[in-house]
Amino acid sequence: MVDEVDFRIIRILMEEGDISFSELARRLNLSESTIRKRVEKLKKSNVINRFTVIVDPAKLGFNSVAIVGVDVEPQQLLKVAKKLCELPEARNVFISTGDHMIMVEIWARDGNDLSRIISEGIGSIEGVKRVCPSIVLERLKY
Repeated sequence: MVDEVDFRIIRILMEEGDISFSELARRLNLSESTIRKRVEKLKKSNVINRFTVIVDPAKLGFNSVAIVGVDVEPQQLLKVAKKLCELPEARNVFISTGDHMIMVEIWARDGNDLSRIISEGIGSIEGVKRVCPSIVLERLKY
């Protein structure tokens, strides 16, 4: 069970993933060993799945970011989703409700690269019926 202290730890880690355990302990007025034990418990129970880094794709040369809606034959949903997860350009893959069955965040070098990924990568997967890209103009929140 996650309590209020765990929620406070998680909130801080989500905002500042590189914070030290000693600084986290200081802010929450707890011992460093308590923070370590709680974080380890959250990891073991899969509340915290992993620590990661958020980067600016443009600074890495990915100047075209798109959120791509993918419609598939219903019986192929999981198979297509797994194939999309294998694409190196796919940063996030979601099974969803609404306008599209699958949503994929794609990072591409430029418009030509994005077109190639859509046609040769996503569009060529067996079971894909329709691909609907939306180009991201600006990310406002991470």
